[in-house]
Amino acid sequence: MKQVFESSRIRFVEVSERLVNDYLILVNDYENVNRFIGGKHKTFTAEQELEWIHEKLREKAMVFSMLEKTGGAFIGNIELMDVKHDVGELGIAITAAKQNAGYGTEAVSALAEFAGRQLGLKRIVLRTDPQNSRAIHVYQKCGFIEYDRTDEHVYMELRR
Repeated sequence: MKQVFESSRIRFVEVSERLVNDYLILVNDYENVNRFIGGKHKTFTAEQELEWIHEKLREKAMVFSMLEKTGGAFIGNIELMDVKHDVGELGIAITAAKQNAGYGTEAVSALAEFAGRQLGLKRIVLRTDPQNSRAIHVYQKCGFIEYDRTDEHVYMELRR
């Protein structure tokens, strides 16, 4: 797996077929992950995940799998989507086994730094579920500010 960048405890690598079983655990965990990333209580198959991996690699999408530097355990995925000019949208999902360990804050900060330094982004936006208070807290710790809210989403941004 090709490493793209790193932080103190995380290696950010390209998505890989070798992680398909980890991806399945992540996306099929409705209670802790899927419901916060737009899930419809649907179960994904290995074939669907392999198709997703191939699509992301073909598109040269800026989606990175996060692995612990010590031991190499899978943490989750983080992505910059819809990058246009100097703005990109952040998305992140952390597997339940690695939640509440500070990885979210470290990952969001590292991606924001990478996006500004390597890609020249001046603004990063995101949307999250209003019930996902842990994620909102992480985003605020990383400097994101809420700029809109609906029943379905909290919209936040980070300006650099």
